[in-house]
Amino acid sequence: MQHQKFLAMDPHLLFSIINMKLRDEFESLDDLIASYEIDREALIKKLSDAGYQYQPSNNQFR
Repeated sequence: MQHQKFLAMDPHLLFSIINMKLRDEFESLDDLIASYEIDREALIKKLSDAGYQYQPSNNQFR
């Protein structure tokens, strides 16, 4: 995933990709954000606008 293009992605596709990466590669959202140099607030807003909220206890968006 190219960090510069994530905001242009369909939010439902982004949701799927982010959750897959959180499940398979990263222990936390902070780790994923640091690795891809993604703006945390922009990512959370984009997914929140589509109805998804990050749940740290599950390390996934729902």
